[in-house]
Amino acid sequence: MIERIDIDHLTLRYGDVTALDELSLSMVGGKIYGLLGRNGSGKTSLLSVLASFRKPTSGDVRINGQPVFENQAITSQIAFIRESGDTVEDTEKVESAMRYAAYLRPNWDAEYAARLLERFEVSTKARIGSLSRGKRSALGIVLGLAARAPLTIFDETYLGMDAPSRYAFYDELLNDFMEHPRTFIISTHLIEEVSRLFENVVIIDRGRLVVQDDVETLLSRGNAVTGPADVVDQFVNGYGFTVIGTRQLGRTKSAMVYGQLDPEKRAEARAAGLDLEPLALQDLFVHLTEPRGDQS
Repeated sequence: MIERIDIDHLTLRYGDVTALDELSLSMVGGKIYGLLGRNGSGKTSLLSVLASFRKPTSGDVRINGQPVFENQAITSQIAFIRESGDTVEDTEKVESAMRYAAYLRPNWDAEYAARLLERFEVSTKARIGSLSRGKRSALGIVLGLAARAPLTIFDETYLGMDAPSRYAFYDELLNDFMEHPRTFIISTHLIEEVSRLFENVVIIDRGRLVVQDDVETLLSRGNAVTGPADVVDQFVNGYGFTVIGTRQLGRTKSAMVYGQLDPEKRAEARAAGLDLEPLALQDLFVHLTEPRGDQS
């Protein structure tokens, strides 16, 4: 069982490129985490280090207080799933991947795997190299869910799947999580689709932590304040909110702010004729990771 994950001042460099830059965060087990970041933000690098696929340049990664890298007792509890599961060669058949997973994964549920293969219409007789991108993604999902690993990581696994198949995956993950609680980390660009699964969100940008919080708290801090430009500016500046984006049309301005907006402040905003709208997770993510010079 995964009780906690601790990442302390983690740095990873590829030559002159810094993929992770003094990144620190902690997670408690038994939750579904969303890992969000723009392309090149360091998501895959972070997950690769967490799964012991890469050795960090510096810093510390521990699970249940134990170092992760080359620690068989810990890595045996981790399933790191990319598009096809990365378990067997393309020349092998799907049934070979199932046998290998059964050998490798102590919690492997063969019956559940068979049901998932049927649901996603993946033939056990098909050669992995002959599968479409969508079917390869589905195979990765089967390998990840049926492993029932205490820590299961999906790194953009399902991008090749069509919308009905992706939603079937979300349903399967949530239902199986309820029956067999464990820790999931899901890296995704499809934030609107997947956000309903998340209990906690980690946002990184250029290898650094931007924010980590439970979804409800995070969303409560993101709001669009809209009204006459001078009134918006007075309200926002008066309370020292962090402005993460602005838009203006004529005299009407909308300021996307990040900060605690308690009932007293909300009442004051409404009394001043301002409209308050919560930001969706997708919008909040975009504004929090937007280069400061690119705001409009």
